[in-house]
Amino acid sequence: MVTKQFSGLHDEADLRRADSLAREIFSDVANKWALLIIEALGDDTLRFSELRDEIDGISHKMLTQNLRMLERYGLLERTVYPTVPPRVEYTLAEPGRALRETIEGMCDWTHQYLGEIEESRRRFDADA
Repeated sequence: MVTKQFSGLHDEADLRRADSLAREIFSDVANKWALLIIEALGDDTLRFSELRDEIDGISHKMLTQNLRMLERYGLLERTVYPTVPPRVEYTLAEPGRALRETIEGMCDWTHQYLGEIEESRRRFDADA
């Protein structure tokens, strides 16, 4: 995997460019599991099993992959305690807390328009 490096050029922050670092980050972070993990963590510090219990349908593998990606991007912090078995906790870092505000807006939008969207889907599917 080739990882892009930010050199401060404007093009690297342009989401519309296929080769931009911003698009790579956006693509990785804007997936349903990452967004749900950030929302589930909120202001809390949770262990792996607690996160898995909070997010219905996420597999062990997907939770692990997304936690690693979010840690790599600095959106969450992982703390390992030297116990047997090891205790690992996750909490949002400052960039993750900032992103959570946007995610909360998306959740609010979903709740506000859920009925309208479902009605539109029903009409569309009936016409298809």
